[in-house]
Amino acid sequence: MRADERGDAIADLDVVVVGAGFSGLHALHRMRGLGLATRVFEAGGGVGGTWFWNRYPGARCDVESWDYSYSFDPELDQEWEWSERYPAQPEIRAYLDHVADRYRLRDGITLDTRVTSAHFDDGTGLWRVRTDRGHDVTARYVVMATGCLSAARIPDFRGAERFRGRTYHTGQWPEDGVDFRGSHVAVIGTGSSGVQAIPLIAEQATSVTVFQRTATFSVPARNRALSPQEQRRIKETYPERRRLTRDSPTGTTVVRGDRSAIEVSPEERRVAFEQRWEHGGSGLPAAFDDVLLNPRSNDAAAEFVRSKIREIVEDPQVAERLCPQGVPIGAKRLCVDTGYYATYNAEHVELVDVRENPIEEITAEAVRTSARTHPCDAIVFATGYDAMTGALARIDIRGRNGLSLREKWSAGPVTYLGLATAGFPNLFVVAGPGSPSVLTNVVVSIEHHVEWLGELLTRVESGGIRHVEATEEAEARWVEHVNELAVRTLYPQANSWYLGANVPGKPQVFMPYPGGLVAYRETCARVAERDYEGFTLTPAPVGRTCADSAAPLKEALPTTAGGERGGTR
Repeated sequence: MRADERGDAIADLDVVVVGAGFSGLHALHRMRGLGLATRVFEAGGGVGGTWFWNRYPGARCDVESWDYSYSFDPELDQEWEWSERYPAQPEIRAYLDHVADRYRLRDGITLDTRVTSAHFDDGTGLWRVRTDRGHDVTARYVVMATGCLSAARIPDFRGAERFRGRTYHTGQWPEDGVDFRGSHVAVIGTGSSGVQAIPLIAEQATSVTVFQRTATFSVPARNRALSPQEQRRIKETYPERRRLTRDSPTGTTVVRGDRSAIEVSPEERRVAFEQRWEHGGSGLPAAFDDVLLNPRSNDAAAEFVRSKIREIVEDPQVAERLCPQGVPIGAKRLCVDTGYYATYNAEHVELVDVRENPIEEITAEAVRTSARTHPCDAIVFATGYDAMTGALARIDIRGRNGLSLREKWSAGPVTYLGLATAGFPNLFVVAGPGSPSVLTNVVVSIEHHVEWLGELLTRVESGGIRHVEATEEAEARWVEHVNELAVRTLYPQANSWYLGANVPGKPQVFMPYPGGLVAYRETCARVAERDYEGFTLTPAPVGRTCADSAAPLKEALPTTAGGERGGTR
């Protein structure tokens, strides 16, 4: 931070962005387009965010590749070719590497650097951001692009520190992969990462023991390579596809039914679900318009999937353990798999229900439940994330008068539009709690947030505004609105990470906005049209414009391992 001849503080940067995944890369590109000096700090050794760290076997997106991509540049649509219907982690990471190179973003990104704190200075009106590598910079704006599923967590199992074998978390997988040949592997967790990884681990390992707490609804992906003809047709239809995703409640091109599941005959219902099952992908609940609203319709969809599990799994007892009961289908994120249920037909794969037989401890050579000891020489923790808020909680974020974000959110996250929170001026969250984020194709939600934020900052820069801050009243109304929508659905009936139920002691509050992307976009547009209703726009001091208050200071940032410095435009 510098001072001008009058002694007024001048920020080292206009914008600090935390994270270099889909959100951070787009934010950097957009902020630079506004002429703002921007620096991204990224904890990983490369760009990609979630897709940098999630390198576990079978890691693959559950949204079709042509939808799970940026739409801000038609030329990018035409030059990039997806090879599969559902892109695997290496391909998504290659795509994001391509984006970073194509738009020359790398010189604005500092890798292998974790932001440890971001404090608002009431005196200067600037944010002070520190990292674990000694960066100490000031910025006018901070954009948290930390991701919804980036804070990996492992439950506290007694004795885990004594285990002498190898341990892995699916969200922190070694970059050079893992060879499980000849290994006896324990996999703890059967959420999305477990469902994807277990079949491939079972292809290598001598034995696999899967510890399941809650049975998971999963549907087949029906993944396939895309032919040259399909690739050409996708590119030809991109303008229409992009329009459909923007106008879709979920941000995808999945066709949604317009009837109730209980208004049709059992045969019609079965045919509709069967068609979705054979087509593959997560669109099965969308066969009818009330599966996430009407318990009877949801029961019909759930029983259809249970019938499929019983058809696939040969051992009736194992099949019943794999059949979710008492949980609405879709109330937890629906898994998309390749051969998951059939894996349990293999003789060397065992399923352990830890609700019946809880894990009591991990010993030097085994996982011990209340029923027996299961020897293993490797443990894979597919135990998920402290979702939505975990990555933010790991940073010491303090707003006006030293207000801690952790303390403010101690009873659950409160935001306005999922973008901002009262008491934290010029701090923004991309795809944060209170926004559609994880209930949609998150790339579409990310793009909407970044573009909306770009329009807001254009208003700020041109209008002599110093600070933008959500009001407490608008924030309270928004939280109440999100809660009202949630209770009309079946989402709260599942103990899911949508509510934070997977983290002991975390307040159970439904975090994403369940009203759909279209309604959310319309709300955000109305807020902007009313000159950002619900935000306080504080003018800059007389005689000073916002454009004068920041300048890039390369000398303020230590050189990174790659040789680049911060503060570049």
